[in-house]
Amino acid sequence: MRPLITELFGIRYPIVQAGMVWCSGSRLAAAASEAGALGLVGGGSMRPDGFRKHLQNMRNLTRQPWGVNIPIFHKYAADQISIALEEGVKVFFTSAGNPRTYTPALKTAGATVVHVVATAAQAQKSAAAGCDAVVVEGFEAGGHNGPDEITTLVLVRLAVQAVQIPIIAAGGIADGPAMCAVMALGASGVQVGTRFAITQESSAHEGYKQAVIGAGERDTILALKRIGPARFLKNAFAQRVIEAEKRGAGAEELHEILGQGRARRGIFEGDREEGELEVGQVAGLISDMPTAEEVVAELMEGYRQARAELPPL
Repeated sequence: MRPLITELFGIRYPIVQAGMVWCSGSRLAAAASEAGALGLVGGGSMRPDGFRKHLQNMRNLTRQPWGVNIPIFHKYAADQISIALEEGVKVFFTSAGNPRTYTPALKTAGATVVHVVATAAQAQKSAAAGCDAVVVEGFEAGGHNGPDEITTLVLVRLAVQAVQIPIIAAGGIADGPAMCAVMALGASGVQVGTRFAITQESSAHEGYKQAVIGAGERDTILALKRIGPARFLKNAFAQRVIEAEKRGAGAEELHEILGQGRARRGIFEGDREEGELEVGQVAGLISDMPTAEEVVAELMEGYRQARAELPPL
């Protein structure tokens, strides 16, 4: 058994609250950390000044360990890295780019660095770049995704065989039994997104939350592969994407359909038909809107119960 990520981050439970656009500001991240998980402030939808304010808020909201998630492709990524270091952040999750871009500098600054990957080969590159752990995210996950459609069940096992650093499983994890399953596969912890997005502390719009609560497991699609794969709920916008892709639309047309601010429109503003409602397949398992503390407690209780109830062979 590899060490749990509780040792790496100094947290009570091996659970990471994912850094999600328009959902995970300081209120959610602090609540997750206070509950014993690792809360992440998601920088992907923030401008530098707002990002700094959320980091400063974190110091007033919790004394527990926390970190940030910064997508490398984000136009403010370099600014956010600098701001986070200035504000004393010690845990960095990076995604959507080359882990070598920022990992060496962050390690020199004394930070713990985790990169999000979608293949075992990417996990190897992250380990070689000096990352302390990797999040391996199966294509069940919501939001930006890998183009190869590798499931969490397969990806965790491949990554465990490929690298020696801790593996954090993500994608399709919303309850304790799922957490138990990936831990049995060799994961050192889990990263949970959609379940935390639909909490009382999430900054997502009420309309978005209700859309997810009302969704089933067949109500998401993985689309926009030519310009950046993403999983989101089926709606009027999604239908236009589906139709365009069926007739072989190129990147230019897909960019035109996507437009600007589509995720903000769906997640933060609550437009259930024309917004991009990024969410994982686990939407089919979600039927309520608990607090972050309740999510952590339910994950751990479900994990322990599932482990205890495994049939003897």
